[in-house]
Amino acid sequence: MISDEAWKVSSYSGGSNNCVEVGRTPGLAAVRDTKNRDGGTLVVDRGTFAAFLAAVKSGRL
Repeated sequence: MISDEAWKVSSYSGGSNNCVEVGRTPGLAAVRDTKNRDGGTLVVDRGTFAAFLAAVKSGRL
């Protein structure tokens, strides 16, 4: 379980709830919808998440 303090919302969201949140625990990253926090969570290992972010930032995705 990820504590409420471990979840972060992107600063690009501008304070709106039209965003996703990222939570981190040792070895894992989790993503959930800000509007529906109880609707499910995608959990992946941190290496996979880092590779995903790098692909997004480079424009490959």
